[in-house]
Amino acid sequence: MAGEINEGSVPAYYREVYEAICCRTDERVQVEVFQRLLQRTDLSKAVLGQIAEHVDSTDGFLSKLSLYKALALIALAQQGKQPSPKLLENCIQELPKPQLGEPRDLNALRMQPAQEDVLTVSQTLDKLLARDTVQVELIPEKKGLFLKHVEYQVTSQRYKVSVYRRYSDFDVFHEVLLQRFAYRVVPALPPKRMLKGVLTSVSEREFIEGRRRALGRFLNLVARHPFFSEDELVKTFLTFSGSDVQTKLRDTYKKMGDEFMTNRTATLAKEYLPADIQAQFSTSRELIRNIHNSFQKLRDRAEKMAERSKENATDLLMFGRELSTLGSDASSLPSLASSQSTWGTLRQSLKSLSVEFAVLSDKAAQQGRREEDDVVEKLNLFLDLLQSYKDLCERHEKGVLHEHQRALHKYSVMKRQMMSATVQPKEQASVEQLESRIVQQENAIQTMELRNYFSLFCLHQETQLIFIYLPITSHILGAFVNSQVQGHREMGEVWNELQPKLGCLFGGNNGLRPPI
Repeated sequence: MAGEINEGSVPAYYREVYEAICCRTDERVQVEVFQRLLQRTDLSKAVLGQIAEHVDSTDGFLSKLSLYKALALIALAQQGKQPSPKLLENCIQELPKPQLGEPRDLNALRMQPAQEDVLTVSQTLDKLLARDTVQVELIPEKKGLFLKHVEYQVTSQRYKVSVYRRYSDFDVFHEVLLQRFAYRVVPALPPKRMLKGVLTSVSEREFIEGRRRALGRFLNLVARHPFFSEDELVKTFLTFSGSDVQTKLRDTYKKMGDEFMTNRTATLAKEYLPADIQAQFSTSRELIRNIHNSFQKLRDRAEKMAERSKENATDLLMFGRELSTLGSDASSLPSLASSQSTWGTLRQSLKSLSVEFAVLSDKAAQQGRREEDDVVEKLNLFLDLLQSYKDLCERHEKGVLHEHQRALHKYSVMKRQMMSATVQPKEQASVEQLESRIVQQENAIQTMELRNYFSLFCLHQETQLIFIYLPITSHILGAFVNSQVQGHREMGEVWNELQPKLGCLFGGNNGLRPPI
């Protein structure tokens, strides 16, 4: 199928064309550049329109795989064939070569701004949210002959496909994603099992539902990330319907390697970094830490409010049931009761009130669910992102920086050994071996320095991502206010309907009694 095109299955010419025309700011191709490429084919406008129709683009860009698909369709059209995905399926094993000239001549097609700003992430929250929405639903039955496990249906709006995944599939996906994008914010997965002694108050059903929600947040953050979203690993997880997605994910990662190996600006990152990058990083990190703390407190309060709404629903329902129980008591009144007592009539009327209280209970429960789905869940989404940023900062300090320092220490030890060897007579072979090791260590240090700068480069971009997400605050507040307005209005309507009934039951004053 056309969707199975991957970097390892295309002719070398495809990769050369991609390298010639892709953006320097990221790994995609601008639609305008692609349109210029189409004009070089000498195909009719009708055929060019058909090719463009079959090629996906997002935010004015084509992904690498979309370009490869387009090149194959161009080649088919140049052979006089119909450029359709169905025909492309038949030649997927040996893709045809389009006639576009020498790749080096295609460089002129690339749009080159006067001054490229590769460090800036030019996105808005609305654009990121529009990239994809992924639903994660629980499959009711548990699979497995001996060991039971939970299965999830994962549906991507972008790819318009549903696939089935186990937690272990998520685990492998997270593992390879972290290996490929070690210098970016990769959200954590929820725990696989309940932690004994910690979650004892949570039922298994509640734990599974909480894990489902967390997996959904994880996928949505990944699918909307400006760099992850165009990566083949993400597309594979969201669309691959084969029997072994874990092997497919690992194979996909092996073909690509980590981002440092594939990003065009990786070895040039130092040139794009501002002189005060460390000061900017420290300031931003402290600010984001404070934001993280505040949002944790907001989430905790929102959770309590949602829980109170649910408890209110339970209390209203039980209150109505007790009224019904009281009204259903058919016992006769004792003789000592006053002949003026209206309890007998009143008691019979109480039973009907339980209906209104059941409605009130339902409205309160609905408000609790809204607060949980629209307020708490959005807060948790942003908190997951903030936590992943905190984890990234720790990876940068404990990983790249420490490895660099260890490499420098090892290099200094080797240099001292070399100086000692030149002073004291040593075998020529051992001296040459030491020289070779020093050269290897120098190369390793150079690579680590490049990785350190690239790590800072990515960290700068991921910091921007946090601030791009900050307007989610208005989404959260809007959802909270709307939920409160709707809940109070709906419950107010039921209370207002109930009040006149009290007047009919108890007589006069519209159901209001004198103070006791």
